[in-house]
Amino acid sequence: MTKPLKFLILLCAITIIMIVILGIYLNIVISSGMPSLEQLENPKTNLATKIYSSDGVILDHFFKERRVNLKYNEIPKNFINALIATEDKYFYKHWGVHLERLIKAAIKTLFLGSREGASTITMQLSRNLFLTQEFDIERKIREAFLAIQIERTFTKEEILEMYTNTVAFGRGAYGLVIASQVYFDKDPEELTLSEAALLVALLKAPSNYNPLVHYERALDRRNLVLKLMYEQGFISQNEYIQARKEPLEVYSANRKDRRNIYLGLGIAPHFVEMVRQTIGSNPNFAGYDLYRDGLSIYTTLNSKIQKHLNEAVEEHINELQKNFNQRWSWKNRSELLNSLLNKAIRDLPEYRVATNDEKKIIERNKKNDQSFIDSVKRAATTIQVGVVVLNPTNGAILAMTGASPIFLKNNIGSKYSLNHVTQIRRQPGSAFKPFVYAEALLSGLTPNSMVECGPFSITLQTGETWSPSGTGDCGQGEKVTLTKGLSSSINTVAARLITQYVKPIDVLNLARKMGIKSPLEAVPALSLGAGGDVSPLELTAAYSVFLNNGLYIEPFSYNQVSDKHKVIIYQKPPSLQISEALDNRIATQMIYMLESVVNYGTASRAIRGIFKDIDAAGKTGTTNDAADAWFVGFTPQLVAGVWVGFDNKKINFDVLGAEGYGGRAAAPLWARLMNKIYNDPLLPYKSKRFQYKTITDTTNINSTPYPLTDTQKENKKNGHLEEENETFLPQIPLRNE
Repeated sequence: MTKPLKFLILLCAITIIMIVILGIYLNIVISSGMPSLEQLENPKTNLATKIYSSDGVILDHFFKERRVNLKYNEIPKNFINALIATEDKYFYKHWGVHLERLIKAAIKTLFLGSREGASTITMQLSRNLFLTQEFDIERKIREAFLAIQIERTFTKEEILEMYTNTVAFGRGAYGLVIASQVYFDKDPEELTLSEAALLVALLKAPSNYNPLVHYERALDRRNLVLKLMYEQGFISQNEYIQARKEPLEVYSANRKDRRNIYLGLGIAPHFVEMVRQTIGSNPNFAGYDLYRDGLSIYTTLNSKIQKHLNEAVEEHINELQKNFNQRWSWKNRSELLNSLLNKAIRDLPEYRVATNDEKKIIERNKKNDQSFIDSVKRAATTIQVGVVVLNPTNGAILAMTGASPIFLKNNIGSKYSLNHVTQIRRQPGSAFKPFVYAEALLSGLTPNSMVECGPFSITLQTGETWSPSGTGDCGQGEKVTLTKGLSSSINTVAARLITQYVKPIDVLNLARKMGIKSPLEAVPALSLGAGGDVSPLELTAAYSVFLNNGLYIEPFSYNQVSDKHKVIIYQKPPSLQISEALDNRIATQMIYMLESVVNYGTASRAIRGIFKDIDAAGKTGTTNDAADAWFVGFTPQLVAGVWVGFDNKKINFDVLGAEGYGGRAAAPLWARLMNKIYNDPLLPYKSKRFQYKTITDTTNINSTPYPLTDTQKENKKNGHLEEENETFLPQIPLRNE
């Protein structure tokens, strides 16, 4: 046998062996992880996750396939043509796999290290229905074999129909019907050529080409789709040119008559979105798809309290907005208005795609368009609000409103907008003072200790002189009790406490223990809430410490999650995130002092005129620029925090005078809410008195209405404290009906 013949035989043998090995490998790959014939013929529909309130009401759904199926003849021709031109121009010629394209892509991947898409529409469908999105060789092999099977099982029209009804367009929209509504508030048959092209453009990577986030990128991608349609003869040159000129008009923020019935906000949109984000980042659910696996999430929210909150917010904000609108004037605010108009014009879709000459025309026209100017003014002066209600004993979030009802109605995308409970940080003003007073009590002072309240100045380490205003009409050398200083929110008392009795760093550390996580500065101005910004949620949770015997409990939003078979996959552990933040005796003293704010102090008029016969305590807060109004308070069983303000800090409540302070702009909302809750016979909140009142021996003339710490007792015994002699148990003031 000659050498060439031997070599040929060897080569043939090696080739046969390689083919056998390849065949065995392919058989192993396609024999696992593949759907059965029944599954192939009846593709499984993804299941939506349901979000329940604690009282069994469905709040919302999370789902990938938020869809209404279309028949093939109902799918717009422009969409099908754009899809084929962009994703698979040989769709009607191949049998599921475009071999030439696949080989080219494989060579580039193996030898050049670059990835090139080679998936046909059918391959993409097989991946969407049965496989994962992870890229690896075995998945691509399965994808190709599945595509062949799908082509053998279904017609080309059926494949396009299934693809159109299941493909992801981003923003939670699966299928063309929902995508049309999400992006354009239209039914599919109403889509223009440009709009259909944009939806196809999104398919490559929805988040990367989201026009609300990456406008220019989305515009370029849409134009590429139109170009491919033109080059492949699906549209004429004139249609191509005209479609390219259209701006990306998506998700109009000022649309009030949106028809979309699949995007309802529900009763607690910001709470639901917070739950989604929290679960999405929880490693306990790493193996689950929140949008496909049909989970049931049982939250802490009480639907009855939430409805009461929604009513209270709408009633209060509508009144406050009306009052503000009557007082606010754009006169002498031309510079502010001009900056707002410039920003609004720059954000217009047509402005972004215009040439420089066209931009000048748009700017001139818009600044002469009174309806446009009015819409900008209206948006800028819309009062925003953030309210949260907590169960202090376990940290459960019972209700939450994250934005103004006026804003929610006027902005369809408000569910995903800024949550003014969790996602804003604002100066708390005097609502921060309780931390200063609590630290002063820890140092040995008592609620009855006398502190000077007259004018106050101090030279700081920087050499600056700090002279806070707000003496409560005290004269030089005049003194008040700590309780009076807090109830009347006298700034000079708080300033003296943090500079003469305790240290700023001690106040800061106490706030940290009580749950304030936002960055703060240990400076004297911290006593007036000017040491940094906090969120309404963390401030409200910190107030829970007073009611909860000094214990801090981390707020949470859901208790349990079960799978589609009702098997529990997550149960909140009974051991809550609890830490001892404050001496329980000091916590009781703070309740006593904060009660005086509601009964006799800065919040008494607003609260006791509405919410009567139930013990309540809390603190108002107003920032120097009147941009933020606060009230955080509690009853024997509930804690709630209210923030009211504007997204643009250059617009504030200054025009309202005293009516823009926390005691009038925020506290009445809190009172309305609590009044509704405590008058609801179906809710379990019946306790009328704070617990410390039921155990204090008030018959002993020498006793105080609150327990004292050992340090306080020692100071009293040794005469180290200057105190007002008379102490009394706070009583709810009588109010005429």
